[in-house]
Amino acid sequence: MRREYLKRRKKNVIHQVFSCVKFVVQIFFSRHNCRNLCMASPNKKIVIITAPSGAGKTSITHYLLEKFPQLAFSISAATRAPRGNEVNGKDYYFIPLEEFQNKIQKNEFIEWEMVYEGKYYGTLKSEMERLWKEKKCPLLDIDVKGAIHVQQQFPQTSLSIFIEPPSVRELARRLASRGTETEESLQTRVNKAEYEMSFSHHFNHLIVNDDLQEACEEAEKLIGKFLAI
Repeated sequence: MRREYLKRRKKNVIHQVFSCVKFVVQIFFSRHNCRNLCMASPNKKIVIITAPSGAGKTSITHYLLEKFPQLAFSISAATRAPRGNEVNGKDYYFIPLEEFQNKIQKNEFIEWEMVYEGKYYGTLKSEMERLWKEKKCPLLDIDVKGAIHVQQQFPQTSLSIFIEPPSVRELARRLASRGTETEESLQTRVNKAEYEMSFSHHFNHLIVNDDLQEACEEAEKLIGKFLAI
């Protein structure tokens, strides 16, 4: 029993070390590979909304898009299948895994991440350029690591907001209320959320979503000031 425990523990430690090394390497190459894009767009603004799953960032994103016509939703690329009424090119760019990996090799992403095992998400450079050409400010609703990558590439022209739940217990309650999680997948999401919350200090602003309307209004004030500069 003890031998099996040690083997599992060693495997987990190796996985965590690999994830950290991958994260650092990705930041390094993202900063260098996107240098031309950043230098070519010194005055093009970006708004980044990030949070653990279940913290309310999607609801806040929808609120902000209705309040600010200058903002435009940045459509992420994903390797997963569409859910429900999701439409390709509107909700996500649904891309086969092999094609997504080819785009990684060709440096076509500003950021990308394997958010869950075998499921990749990312922000295409072409999507950012499309919105800038339309004279819009891209609004990115992305995961925490991806948000850090984008912010580091555009430190002078981005505004990043981290949405935090009032507590881990409340986050677990919100996720469970969706009725889409098994006990195992719920625990996986909660563990991932706790890890992501440890990065909250990397962002320009933190909003605790205890009351959704108040959180929306607080985000509205921050973005109003940012867009007016």
